[in-house]
Amino acid sequence: MKVKMMNLVNTVDQEEFEAGLLSEHYSVAAKAGKAIELPDCFSADIRVQVVRDAVQSARANRRQPYGHNRHEGRRNPQPGMKHSVEWWGKGRGVSRIMRKTGQSTGAENPHTRGGRRAHGPKVEKDWTMKVNSKVRKQARNSAIAATINSETVANRGHRFSDDVKFPVIIDGYSEERDGKKEKYDVESIPLTYSTRKFIAMMEGLGLGADLNRAKNGRNIRAGKGKMRGRRRRTPKSILLVVGQRDGLAKAASNVSGVDVVAAKDLSAEDLAPGGDMGRLTVWTKSAIEALE
Repeated sequence: MKVKMMNLVNTVDQEEFEAGLLSEHYSVAAKAGKAIELPDCFSADIRVQVVRDAVQSARANRRQPYGHNRHEGRRNPQPGMKHSVEWWGKGRGVSRIMRKTGQSTGAENPHTRGGRRAHGPKVEKDWTMKVNSKVRKQARNSAIAATINSETVANRGHRFSDDVKFPVIIDGYSEERDGKKEKYDVESIPLTYSTRKFIAMMEGLGLGADLNRAKNGRNIRAGKGKMRGRRRRTPKSILLVVGQRDGLAKAASNVSGVDVVAAKDLSAEDLAPGGDMGRLTVWTKSAIEALE
């Protein structure tokens, strides 16, 4: 299957006043360029359950164990067992509970104040899930094939212009400044104002609405997660697949909802976060060649 790549032309305008120069304004136009033959993975069978199993396995294998270590007496006690206690013995007409030494206060039992937790989590538990390498590759190819279906991408919640044709592949990039045109490798764009340039590039491709959706959709997470380093939840937006992480990758990494991944590290979870296929994906020519 052949598709046409997009060439981006960035027109840079900068007004000058007596006080000095204003900030640059970028206007990117996207033009259809050469056609490229897509790898076989873009025409793979779409297997929903295979993709979800691979994503679930990836998330389970990253899960870290939590809980206390094995109780080793006074040398390494578990929480709730750090008291000097004694048992009074039978025949006193009270329950057989360990008491703090010299006191009648119960301790160390699950049903006492400040005692240990009954059947608490143990670090020995293993959540890993095994998935064969061929199945993992099949899941990645299925997720890639789903990204070229505009209906699947729209059903996932992404927003884009009606004239966008998938897959979106960027070939060339050039800047016009004061009548002079300078070409760059799209993955090695200059780092000066590179984030603003990336946003203008996505708007030129007709994907700017999805960046605004992710930016305006940030909210405070419900539950305990807000106290554990993940206070805000940001919707997933564009996935940028590059051949190597250079200037374009650095520019995109600072935009809300945008993820950047090298083609050699591409997985089903990148293309289908949460197991839902059809993520809005932008490719570079180098990334397509790396998949072959």
